[in-house]
Amino acid sequence: MDAADDLTVWPHSTTRLAHGDLAVGGVPLTAIADRFGTPAYLLDEADVRERCRTYLHAFPDTDVLYAAKAFLCRAMAHWVAEEGLGLDVCSAGELELAVTTGFPAARIVLHGNAKSPEDLRSALRLGVGRIVIDSASEIARLAAAVPSGSRQKVLVRVVPGIAAGGHSKIQTGTDDQKFGLSITDGSAQHAIARILDQPGLELVGLHCHLGSQITSDKPYLCAVRRLVGLMARIKDHHGITLPELDLGGGHGIAYRPGEDALDITTLARKVRVELTESCAAAGLAVPRLVVEPGRAIVGPAGVALYRVLSVKRTSDRTFVAVDGGMSDNPRPALYGVRYLPRLIGRRSTAACAPVTVVGRHCEAGDVLATDIQLPADTRPGDLLAVPVAGAYHLSMASGYNLVGRPPVVAVADGHARLLVRRESLEDFRSRDVGL
Repeated sequence: MDAADDLTVWPHSTTRLAHGDLAVGGVPLTAIADRFGTPAYLLDEADVRERCRTYLHAFPDTDVLYAAKAFLCRAMAHWVAEEGLGLDVCSAGELELAVTTGFPAARIVLHGNAKSPEDLRSALRLGVGRIVIDSASEIARLAAAVPSGSRQKVLVRVVPGIAAGGHSKIQTGTDDQKFGLSITDGSAQHAIARILDQPGLELVGLHCHLGSQITSDKPYLCAVRRLVGLMARIKDHHGITLPELDLGGGHGIAYRPGEDALDITTLARKVRVELTESCAAAGLAVPRLVVEPGRAIVGPAGVALYRVLSVKRTSDRTFVAVDGGMSDNPRPALYGVRYLPRLIGRRSTAACAPVTVVGRHCEAGDVLATDIQLPADTRPGDLLAVPVAGAYHLSMASGYNLVGRPPVVAVADGHARLLVRRESLEDFRSRDVGL
């Protein structure tokens, strides 16, 4: 079987139809393209909900927070809330959208390495459950903003000195990047002492995030040991036992058939064992565990649709250019992510040949997939579908070349509905007030 014909990385509801088409959520992909145009993102609502339930089942007695940075819209916030997850946000924008959708603020955690005054004001005004302190300078700013007579629960983001992640740009658990407070140089311990001196702040736990696209459980187990060790030192020095431990997210998924993905059930079991044993050895009560999956919940539930605009053959390779590109998916250019587009809407009898799928933007690096197999008769007007497109596509989309960000369409039970409309020329005109 050709790799592109393997549906293991597609949404669980994906089925094959006649004439080379696929359906997701009971809706043909060609019907989505005809009705909503291209480029377009679609999300399988049932797939998202199923992945939320998988986490809750794998991590009992754990607070599971959906990491909104992966993808957020009002419908997504509603689905996550209905499934019983909390929310992890990193800006006033994400926070306000969630709360105005009806998401309970008490189930929201705000983090970020450089929170603006507006971020902190919004968090306090809306009553978020936790704020993650990421730098020493944030302590005084937050403490000064807390209303008199009240206390804000906080976590401290700790850098455990662990290198993990699918690319150097998304490894955040080491001492040489912008996030968190180091255990190694004592920054974390110093910040903890300062927080405990602030009457408006209530330190409830430690937070760490090792990176993204991690496919092994070993870094998480190492993080548990190091953070429990720090919790033990906090108890010895300050006489308090912290009740919460947030291990962040970064759980890796497969973008192509056969790639490694993190086994969530195995991760949950091993983390719980490690946490219990480490706490027993340190003489600590086991803290409440928190995890923050984002990509692992929404990534595999998404599909991107493109229309082929041109096919160009050079002496060395064939370029298939589509009507989107790095403005709606910058991740191949940023991190070298390897997607696997598939021809849909017609059944080709031509043999497959290696092609490079590129976007329409004025950048040589505007490449969506390099040296993949597509039918040799791929031509302008054809439709290409890209699986595993639910995370970090719309959230990282830009206005480059003013082509407009694509719409987001939800599919469920044979029906499709618009969640986020396409960005239009009128949107660009209305924001430009220069004349």
